[in-house]
Amino acid sequence: MEQLSQSTRATKTSRRAQRPKRTGWRRALVGTLKWGSLTALVLVVLGAIGVFVAYQRTTIPAPNELADKQVSIVYYADGKTELDRIAPDNANRESVPLSKVPKAVQEAHLAAEDRSFYENNGISVGGILRAVKTSITGEAQVGGSTITQQYVKNYFLSQDRTISRKAREILIAVKIDSQYSKDQILEDYLNTIYYGRGAYGIQSAAKAYFNKDVSQLTVPEGAVLASVINAPSLFDPALGEAQKENLQRRYAYVLDGMVTEGWLSAADRAKDANLPKIAAAKANGFGSGTTGYITAVVTNELTRTGLTDAEIERGGLRITTTIQKTSQDAAVEAMKDNLPEKVTGGLVAMKPGDGAVVAMYGGADYRKSQLNTATQAILQGASNFKPFAVLAAVRDGVSTKTRFDGDQPQEIDGTRIVNFGGISYGMVDMRRMIGRSINTAFVNLNNDIGPAKTRQAAIDAGIPANTKGLDDSLTNVLGSASPHVVDMATAYSTIASQGLRTKAYVIKKVTSTTDDFQYDAKPEPVRAFDADVTADVTNAMTYTVRTGGTATKLQRLDRPIAGKTGTSSASKSIWFSGFVPQLAVSIGMYKPDANGNALTLTDSEDTNLTGGTIPADVFYDFMQVALENLPVEQFPDRVGVGDNDLRPVYTPPATQRPTFTQQQPTNDPSTPSAEPSPSSPEPTTSTPEPSTTAPEPTTTQPPAPTSTRPPQPTSTRPPEPTSTRPPQPTSTRPQPTTTRTNGGRPTKPANPGAPTSDRVTAAPATTG
Repeated sequence: MEQLSQSTRATKTSRRAQRPKRTGWRRALVGTLKWGSLTALVLVVLGAIGVFVAYQRTTIPAPNELADKQVSIVYYADGKTELDRIAPDNANRESVPLSKVPKAVQEAHLAAEDRSFYENNGISVGGILRAVKTSITGEAQVGGSTITQQYVKNYFLSQDRTISRKAREILIAVKIDSQYSKDQILEDYLNTIYYGRGAYGIQSAAKAYFNKDVSQLTVPEGAVLASVINAPSLFDPALGEAQKENLQRRYAYVLDGMVTEGWLSAADRAKDANLPKIAAAKANGFGSGTTGYITAVVTNELTRTGLTDAEIERGGLRITTTIQKTSQDAAVEAMKDNLPEKVTGGLVAMKPGDGAVVAMYGGADYRKSQLNTATQAILQGASNFKPFAVLAAVRDGVSTKTRFDGDQPQEIDGTRIVNFGGISYGMVDMRRMIGRSINTAFVNLNNDIGPAKTRQAAIDAGIPANTKGLDDSLTNVLGSASPHVVDMATAYSTIASQGLRTKAYVIKKVTSTTDDFQYDAKPEPVRAFDADVTADVTNAMTYTVRTGGTATKLQRLDRPIAGKTGTSSASKSIWFSGFVPQLAVSIGMYKPDANGNALTLTDSEDTNLTGGTIPADVFYDFMQVALENLPVEQFPDRVGVGDNDLRPVYTPPATQRPTFTQQQPTNDPSTPSAEPSPSSPEPTTSTPEPSTTAPEPTTTQPPAPTSTRPPQPTSTRPPEPTSTRPPQPTSTRPQPTTTRTNGGRPTKPANPGAPTSDRVTAAPATTG
């Protein structure tokens, strides 16, 4: 045995000796393979450890900026009818719960994008390899990502095509899949994916493609939406025939996938072979047309609801406005039907004592011009300011029966005043003064009580103290100041509400889909005038509509109307502002030139328009609709403030023309037929006597921040006694001079737009 073993060993040794030895490259190759395999194994282990560590360290990030933004929806006052939308950064998104999405529509999306969604762990290996390849080679991007991966990319990451971003996507997708339910992931996916046509999320897509709520989608419609998300620019039929053909093929693929997965029967598949009817693509209409001006006001007003800028920008708000659709439609139609060519204007209708704006016309199309003619444009107030002098006088204890000299022309404290149409009216009381809009009588009234009181009454009513041209000059009563239309509506609303001033507002309620925020408007009326004062002023303002007034056409509304027409110098602005107990309305118009400066409003070569023409027509057309469901209510009875305390007749110095005389009336006629009348009523369309040297104020300004909440006066004076006030001496207060000096240098008048005694020989001719 031992000899056999030795023999065997000798044989093996001899064979090894006879084998060719590995030399050179063979020996190196074998060594390399051995060490390469070992290295690869080490790398695999290290890679696995690295992935594990990376997974453990990966946290689910906060949603990216775009994915967290949703469209905010603006509703009319009913809280149901959509008025407009506010889409931050073009993110037209409206999230809905998965339960609102029909099951078949969900399955159509699974068939299109991820048929193993409910079985996989959130990733697709094949899709990952293809994505890595395209990231390296720069080839056209291909599909393959799971719904979870797409959700992660859209909701948490950017759209960058990089390996690092893809790696993060994979890790987050796996972690999301382990922490979130499949239904939650699918819900978030459907609310974030882009469908084209500016629509993010399936709810917005349902409205963009089919004009319906997502809950109403059919199987074919769901298959169309599931098809277009692959590449909206390639599958939206509105973009051309090629896209329509692409969609037809993709649509068939989706339906076939539903059949394969058992989600759709072959019979139903055959029945739904053709594409459903798809709505025509519409340009993003957010903030366009007449509603765009309301949306701009809403956006500005949101900052006063307690929301931060970030919360507003994020969206997801549901905003119920005070705008009543019937009234808003009526306002738009009334302006559209009556505005002459190239003439623009604003309308604001609001609830007295509340401030809720029920209708607002700020222009024809917000896309073409962002200047809101209701809240931003300024136009000379003209005779709409005359009621403020009556407010001041009655608050000062002066009866509306007090008579003033209405003849013309008159030189009053160095200023020549004329009446519209060159008509003299004799002695008239404040009621007839308003009804016929008599300039000379009103300047006499203003001279008596003091222009500062008229200015303060305007501020207390709601005209902002910083209004352009609002000063203490003698002729401020003729409306040389230039407010916004919303300011005038606010002021007239104060009179209509029996002395309660409220801020105008358009937002009634706000809720949020992203948190539990809720806002409800709470008007805060402020007592600006005693109710007895406004009762008498309201009574006087009804004479505008009575026979002989400047707006008698409004009698056709067959209900109590109080108001005032207004026409500025050279008819560069025309107004009608008026009210019933439940609704106050102001309408102002002007014709801008290319630079926004106001031009004279004419309906022919030689006939000026007035507040008693087009603005009164708009008021009538609007009120016919707006008042349909409002009962007829009566104004409060005239109280008679100051009736028992009329001042004695004032006799001016012999060298001066009498500017006014106050007489005790012999009766108080209750009907227009019993009133003393001038030789003819004040015309409403004749040419006023020109003011040849008066400067013409500009009536518009560049767009300013939109706001329906005018600045409030710094103080509100309490009502003064109305019946126990002792007789007041006639005014001898010096009026502001037209040229003042400062260190020997002439200074600019306080109100360049108002007539002053050293520059003007005739005051601006204003009328109703």
